[in-house]
Amino acid sequence: MNEPRAEYERRLKGHERALAACEARHVWVGNAKLAVIAVGLVLVWLVWARRAVDAYWLLVPAAYVVLGVVHELILRKRRAEETAVALYRRGIGRIEDRWAGSGTAGEEFREKDHVYADDLDLFGTGSLFELLSTARLPMGEKQLADWLKNGSGMEDVLERQELIKELSGKLDLHRDLAVTGEELRARLVPERVLEWGESATLLPEKLRYVVAALATAAAVAAIYYGTTEIYLPFLSVLIAEAVLRRFLEKRATTALAKLDCNAEGLLLFSKVLGRIENESFETKRLKELAAELKAGGKPASSVVKELARIVYWVDGRDSLLAKILDWLFVYTLQVAFAAEAWKRRNGKQLRRWMAIAGELEALISLGTYAYEHPKDVFPEIAEAKSIGTRFEGEGLGHPLISEAQCVRNSVRLNGATRVLLVSGSNMSGKSTLLRTVGINAVLAMAGAPVRAASLRMTPLAIGTRIRSADSLQEGRSNFYTEILHIKRVFELVGKEKSVLFLFDELLDGTNSNDRRIGAEKLLRTLVEAGAIGMVTTHDLALTEVGAAIGDGLKNVHFEDQVEHGKMKFDYRLREGVVRKSNAIELMRIVGLDV
Repeated sequence: MNEPRAEYERRLKGHERALAACEARHVWVGNAKLAVIAVGLVLVWLVWARRAVDAYWLLVPAAYVVLGVVHELILRKRRAEETAVALYRRGIGRIEDRWAGSGTAGEEFREKDHVYADDLDLFGTGSLFELLSTARLPMGEKQLADWLKNGSGMEDVLERQELIKELSGKLDLHRDLAVTGEELRARLVPERVLEWGESATLLPEKLRYVVAALATAAAVAAIYYGTTEIYLPFLSVLIAEAVLRRFLEKRATTALAKLDCNAEGLLLFSKVLGRIENESFETKRLKELAAELKAGGKPASSVVKELARIVYWVDGRDSLLAKILDWLFVYTLQVAFAAEAWKRRNGKQLRRWMAIAGELEALISLGTYAYEHPKDVFPEIAEAKSIGTRFEGEGLGHPLISEAQCVRNSVRLNGATRVLLVSGSNMSGKSTLLRTVGINAVLAMAGAPVRAASLRMTPLAIGTRIRSADSLQEGRSNFYTEILHIKRVFELVGKEKSVLFLFDELLDGTNSNDRRIGAEKLLRTLVEAGAIGMVTTHDLALTEVGAAIGDGLKNVHFEDQVEHGKMKFDYRLREGVVRKSNAIELMRIVGLDV
């Protein structure tokens, strides 16, 4: 049993025992509440109908309130334990390659014309995002998706590797953020809070003190009226409040309407920030993030908790007590001024606090992957000017294929071999090899470990054309869709990073002659621009383009065998051009008379 799975199973058993204890307490307290209700009904009958006991016995059913509070605490604890149990079960599932369909697919992060996301299965069921993401906060999921869709600079990647290494072992932090974040996911919409926090204030700041003074005067005048029966001071204050309310109430109502967020969600978010603030970190970047949350007079967690309390007051405006207080103490105006004052002090910082929480969650997602896959390695990354543009992977495997089925190959792209032209029959593994190279490059440029024995590379901009289909709605043929996608790859050329291109069955939608000529021109242009990449084909005529491009192109291939009427593939990459095709044999195997 590997160490990560053993640790997860140990923790899982502990949380399962705690969950069972919560279930037992839940049942016991539930029964006790029913018993208190029954006793209360009997006491009411004895006091009022029979006059058999004194009325103070009716205080006994007040125990129901205490039991209700205890029950709520038990239910919260039970939910936390359920989340922890689910967390470790899913972790074990990832380790055992049983994770597909159990996590967050990240469909909302798809981009129709992204230059590699769909080709490399970044999002969707069974995708890289689902494998990696343990984030519960929307900002954490978005940050992780951004890292996968947009490769980072070398300095950021190397720094992120160190952060991931530290976070990979912080299992308690993983669990605590997951437990708190699970409830937070459905209770906090970051965009709404940010929109309110960054909007302009609507109430004059100086009038806040006038409102507070009038509320205080109303309390004093009410007491004075009650003791002396002199009503003029009290009436004067009420008239002044009425005038002020008429002048400000519309703006106050508008200001509070924009504060459209959940108080429980803000409290949970404050707990997330507090957990980060209290964690002890070693790396400089993580220390800076935690220190940033604690900068200023109060830590960010306390400040967000203050906003949660204000939102509770806002939510209570419709209660009968609040309406009475509004008449006497201008409750709505006081709450509105409190919210506006908080916004002036802290509204602009909300986005940064959410960004820090999101970055930590995204880093923890990659740290969790590193912990669960200890055989995966961090790539060596260096500038192209020192080692030349390259992607040299030994024992590359596809992280979305189970370890038992994953066949590993080595791929070397460098100054000597700019292009690998991969030939082979249908289903032999050509497309999977492209995706293996591409998805490991994505992981590397996000700062994560890769599925390989080793990987040495330079910063690369990834461009692929593996999937394409015609579109009746847009009037596009398969070939036209393909060349539009290839154009997006070409648009990466000449920018900060060298290009890694991955083309499956290049220009497959045209005739063999045009295909050979077009492929030769495209590849020559890319190579002359400093790009490296791979192209697959089952058209053996395309393997001849190497003569035109020069020594920078190398032919490699996959083979297949037919045994007892079945196709056999070993998915091993070999040098040279494939010497046979399996198309006719496949047609015979399925029963076509050819």
